[in-house]
Parts: sequence; structure tokens; C-alpha cells
Amino acid sequence: MTTFDDREDKFEKKFAHDAELRFKAEARRNKLLGLWAADLMGKTGADAESYVKEVIKADFEEAGDDDVFRKIRADFDAAGVDQSDHQIRRQMTDFLAEAVQQLQKGE
Repeated sequence: MTTFDDREDKFEKKFAHDAELRFKAEARRNKLLGLWAADLMGKTGADAESYVKEVIKADFEEAGDDDVFRKIRADFDAAGVDQSDHQIRRQMTDFLAEAVQQLQKGE
């Protein structure tokens, strides 16, 4: 292989690795977000776990985070939970950072 081929191969592997880490971090963020939202709505035990699965599933509706945000927003509105859009988005950002840290630590 030439030097160019080596670089191209390394770039492709790094891109795939980064994409996998992003997917894992977002899935973990959604779990943390689901647990947080479930707690605010008074869900516990199996109900909370079931809700977490719904939040994770919501992320597969479309690209980006808007599908997850809309799910949480609609559920909070239906349950009468007083959280602003900004607060929900802030939690999403904070939980993503926490998820990345957990993955970097190997948790």
C-alpha cells in the first residue's frame, strides 16, 4: 500500500469508530434522559424502564434529536410536568456530555 492508501484507510477507520461512539453516546443519553423524564412524571420500576425504551425508540423516527425532544415535550405536557423547552434541551446536552464521559471511562 502507498502512504496515501494508508492514510485513507486510517481515516475511514477513524470515521467509523467516531460514528459508532456517537451512536453509543446518543443511545446512552436517551436512556439517561428517559430516566430523568420518567422520574419527573412519577414513573418507577417497570413503568420507568418501559418509558426509557419508548424514548430510545423515538430516536429512530428521524435523523437528529428533534424526535426525542418532541416525545419528551409531548409527554411532559400530557403529564402536567412544568419544564421549558430550554430545560429539556439543556438536559439533553448535559446527558450527552455525561454519556460521552461514561464511555470514555469504559462504563
